[in-house]
Amino acid sequence: MNKLRGMFLFTRLADLGSFAAVAEEIGSTSSMVSKEIQKLEHEIGARLVHRSTRKMKLTSIGEGYLNRCKEILSQIRDAESYVQQMQTSMRGSLRINVPMVLGMTDLGLVLSDYMKAFPDVKLDVHLGDEDIDLIEHGFDLGFRASSKQFDSNYIGKRLKAFSYHVCGSREYLAAHPKIQRPEDLKQHNCFIYSYFKGGNDWPIAGGVKVDGSLRVNNTLFMRDAIESGLGVGFLPSFVAAPGLQSGNLIEVLEEFNKPKLTLYALYPNRKHTLPILTKCIDFIENWFERNERQTRYF
Repeated sequence: MNKLRGMFLFTRLADLGSFAAVAEEIGSTSSMVSKEIQKLEHEIGARLVHRSTRKMKLTSIGEGYLNRCKEILSQIRDAESYVQQMQTSMRGSLRINVPMVLGMTDLGLVLSDYMKAFPDVKLDVHLGDEDIDLIEHGFDLGFRASSKQFDSNYIGKRLKAFSYHVCGSREYLAAHPKIQRPEDLKQHNCFIYSYFKGGNDWPIAGGVKVDGSLRVNNTLFMRDAIESGLGVGFLPSFVAAPGLQSGNLIEVLEEFNKPKLTLYALYPNRKHTLPILTKCIDFIENWFERNERQTRYF
């Protein structure tokens, strides 16, 4: 027998309450619907329905089986919907949380290209570096740059690993003691990013504790201060790259080990992920792969 059809007819019988109502809905006869349910009962080896001349009632096993049938049929509908949406133009909306500087640099470029590719998708983008709960604030998707694992409430898709650079301006480095080892940074005005997990401890080689006259929650602001010749900063490549390419920034301690800053796409760990969200993440992942060789990446 077609077990899925039997499960469908069984769920409709439970919802409509009679064989006649199901038969009318599908354009068949009551006897045919009854026979299909009987075949299903024989297949699974249990009675699902108490039958009488006046009414139909589910058995206790039937009630439990009903819930599982509805779940299975729902999954099938979701799978078919997923295929249909992936093969047609995407429509809908996404609410996205993006770190401030990444939204003003690389992710800003990514999302601009995404909007060109999918003009029927509406984006509600929130820029901010605060570590907020995506579920609590109603976000479909969030981006985080980190070297650590994330809370199990989320699924994390790795997108791109960025490098770190210790940078100063040509003028600053010429006017101050040479920086040849991480310990030399203790003699310099080192700017601190407020949201950096390590605080004043820069993870260069074995690590070095630094201090300086500026603590700021925006690395673009920090980069401007560094380019003005005011101090030294520990910058990710998506912030440092333009200055390094133009010569406004000079990298020091390049040969010493530094951690990678990995960008993740985070979304709630739900049973069914919306196709529009899946396709958005796939687009962004492919975008980074296509642009991997561009000179702004280090």
